[in-house]
Amino acid sequence: MFQMHLIKDEHVEQLAEGCMDVLEKVGALVQNAEMLKLLDDAGAVVDYDAQRVRFPRKMVADFCEKLRAEGPYDIAFDLYGDAEGTGGGDAGVSGKRSGMRPQPRFQPPPMPTLGTQIAQIYYDYETGQRRQGNRGDLIALTKLADVLHPDVPAGHALVQTEVPAMMEALESALVLAEYAHKPGECFAWFVEQVDYLKEMGEVLGIDDWYTWGSVCIAHPLRFDKAVADKFIRRVREGFPTGLTAMPIAGFTTPVTAEGFVVVSTAENVAAWLMARVINPDCPLSGSMWAGSVDMATGAISFSAFDAMYLAAASVEFQRKWTGINMPIGGGEYCDAKEPGLYAAIEKAYKSMTIAAFTGQHPTVGEGLLECGRTMCPVQLLIDRDMALGVLEFGRGIDPTPEKIGIEEILNVDFGMSANHLQSLQTAQFFRESLWLPKVVDRAGWTGAAGDKQLLDKTQATMNRMLQEYQKPKGREDQLAQMRQIVERARRELLG
Repeated sequence: MFQMHLIKDEHVEQLAEGCMDVLEKVGALVQNAEMLKLLDDAGAVVDYDAQRVRFPRKMVADFCEKLRAEGPYDIAFDLYGDAEGTGGGDAGVSGKRSGMRPQPRFQPPPMPTLGTQIAQIYYDYETGQRRQGNRGDLIALTKLADVLHPDVPAGHALVQTEVPAMMEALESALVLAEYAHKPGECFAWFVEQVDYLKEMGEVLGIDDWYTWGSVCIAHPLRFDKAVADKFIRRVREGFPTGLTAMPIAGFTTPVTAEGFVVVSTAENVAAWLMARVINPDCPLSGSMWAGSVDMATGAISFSAFDAMYLAAASVEFQRKWTGINMPIGGGEYCDAKEPGLYAAIEKAYKSMTIAAFTGQHPTVGEGLLECGRTMCPVQLLIDRDMALGVLEFGRGIDPTPEKIGIEEILNVDFGMSANHLQSLQTAQFFRESLWLPKVVDRAGWTGAAGDKQLLDKTQATMNRMLQEYQKPKGREDQLAQMRQIVERARRELLG
């Protein structure tokens, strides 16, 4: 993959000075007393009453120099799990040292799945309804996951907005345990939920049955209590840690690219520095999901041309200053409001833009619309077809005699009386040699009527899958134990 550049080497020092100014003079809001004390002991300037931490210039400079000295640090670009993918979750979960960036061979992204999308809204194409996430729709998504990707766990794809926030992860875990043959981990919104989820996982025979997921601060530079409490435990336990950063130019950062790069980088460096103060051996992670404001409407976009430019500039500067190679968030955070081929193409554009400026190709989407807020399973099936297309670039070449097919080439000759469509080689190899989408029509977009045909076909495909679903059996005793844990959590967490 080629990798375009935006930041000139001679500009790195000026931008770095700006970052150190921000961290020294503004610092970060940290609402965790233990973290404040650790940072104070490490040499930061701490105002305990205001919960503000300022990082002296030398402290930041020394930290970044140490990172550079350790060598290039590639945060994993597999944003959504292994093999077919686990869906959603924290971007870049396994940082590694590497002297080679980008990878010399194309690395296709994993297939999108129903994983940890944690969408707040459900789009039901069949009825045309948008509704708040709820238990019934999470059950439907879990059933679909069980049929769509039986070898990959069904995850926390939708938030149950009808239950108290402190109980949501536990209630969703019950749904996955009851309806998924391979129940995936739930997103721990609060650190208080973690031990209950671990206990529920032990009932199922699964260790650490939860995911820390994303570290999403309140931009700019605010680690509120819920985030800070999770952050410190996560780092202590040795999980890769960094921000799933979503700064917005003209809102949480200056509108200029230069100001955006400075503030967004300051936030990431603060997170990495705090992680290493808490646990010097903590692997670093993170990802960049840059946003920009439409000044005409106030709408925020994470896929507009300017937003993508800002993301690319920010991660390039961070790579040059700190040695950390951070990925840009994938195609699913697109502006499209309605499902269909246009939404899939919008996601593909975003993913290819990311690939051009990072050398790594992220996922092209996992069924999300409206900048990640809305889960639409019909869109997920279309996104999977697009992901199948991207996988074509990762097949590689295997020049065996059977694949080359000299005999067939000789038989066809100039094609005056035969062609390769009639050949035995084509019949033998076309399934592994061609893009064979399940629902997308290869003929291309044919207008609104064609899009409706695609969506109707995809809905029918989804309905057939749901008819194939069979509920797991033999978990009645385990589910009863898990429900007791949830009831105890309800008493202890809600009072």
